[in-house]
Amino acid sequence: MEKWHAMKRVSLALLVFVTGLSPLWSQTAGDSPADAAAHSGTQAAAAIASGQASVRTPDFLEHLVDVILGMFDVRTSGNTLSHYVIASLLLVGFYLLRRVVTTFIFGFLRKLAAKTQTTLDDKLFPALEAPVATFIALLGAFAALKVLKLATATDRAIGYASTVAFSLCVFWLLLRAFNAVLDHLHEIAVQRSSGVAAFMPWIKKTLVALFVIIGGLMIVQSLGYNVSTILQGLGIGGLAFALAAQDTLANLFGSVVVAIDQPFKIGEMVKIGSHQGLVEDIGLRSTKLRAVDKSLIVLPNKMVASEVVTNLARFTERRVEQVVGLTYDTSPEQMEAIVDDFRGIILAEPEIDPSSMNVFFRDYSASSLDIWIVYVAKDADFAKFMQLRQRINLALMRAVQARGLSFAFPTQTIELGRSAANTLGAGRPV
Repeated sequence: MEKWHAMKRVSLALLVFVTGLSPLWSQTAGDSPADAAAHSGTQAAAAIASGQASVRTPDFLEHLVDVILGMFDVRTSGNTLSHYVIASLLLVGFYLLRRVVTTFIFGFLRKLAAKTQTTLDDKLFPALEAPVATFIALLGAFAALKVLKLATATDRAIGYASTVAFSLCVFWLLLRAFNAVLDHLHEIAVQRSSGVAAFMPWIKKTLVALFVIIGGLMIVQSLGYNVSTILQGLGIGGLAFALAAQDTLANLFGSVVVAIDQPFKIGEMVKIGSHQGLVEDIGLRSTKLRAVDKSLIVLPNKMVASEVVTNLARFTERRVEQVVGLTYDTSPEQMEAIVDDFRGIILAEPEIDPSSMNVFFRDYSASSLDIWIVYVAKDADFAKFMQLRQRINLALMRAVQARGLSFAFPTQTIELGRSAANTLGAGRPV
């Protein structure tokens, strides 16, 4: 008869395990058969439970303890010296297992990681060591407690404590692994000078926050609470919070848009709307620019996402368009010669794309004869570009001076009629 009950318990445990709907350690001590059927969610479990009202679903630790007690042929219902000895041996055994895992297994993994090219495993294995060691210690502690025959209320409290402890330990392990992966991605982004590197710190914070929220809801669910009911209760409060914090949410979504589009990164000169400056910081709420006069400009990210952004640091080339005006006493022959001189000066510069060069006598302006000059510098570096432009402008001045010509400036000539001239000559006012 005892073998039959043992077979039923093992069968029920295997069925609940296969369904995967309840964690191995989530079944608390003192649960009734109806509770076990509700946790498993299967008709087969309910049928088995209804056949024997005194049988409750054992969890992983109970199976482990039953096997150990069976090995020592301990079958009494009360606490004996054998129970205390086995509990002590479990504590010592799991402590030694913890030392073996942390010293030898993780030591071997660290040496193995040092030989690989990637640095992810160098971060991952140290991050997992502490949670794994804690998990083994928890197994030993709760297994030792399961050996002892305790009161129903105490056993139930230990069951809840084991559910929370193991859930937190697994969550801690996953969180440290997640952090290690994100740190590795941040390191790669910095090495490759990727634009997303500036956004990685707050991306990490956002993802970790979501991870913590989801993990907390899963732990609450494992304790038997209905998470959907809790979320529904928070719905009205969440709506009120969203209405009150809509500007903050708009800035948050603006930062997401900036992170996806990557129109600029820290250290670049940009113009956002009517504001221009060097990007100093990109946050969740705002973007900070350092203006030319060293003042600090703080722009909400919702404005950054909606305004036109001009990145002044990502020129591929630099184009120059200027007009040189000569005086009206310049003859056609002199104009033709000076235009040829200008073309020669520009083409002589190796830093200029010759296909982009245009020099033409273009306009008769009010006080000048205008020569239109266009060229493109191959190097986008601002300092080199300004040196090139100064060098060309000085050469143009020397060419105009060598031809005996003059640059025009705004002038106005007034011609008076004979009657007005006679009036002025007579000394009478006009």
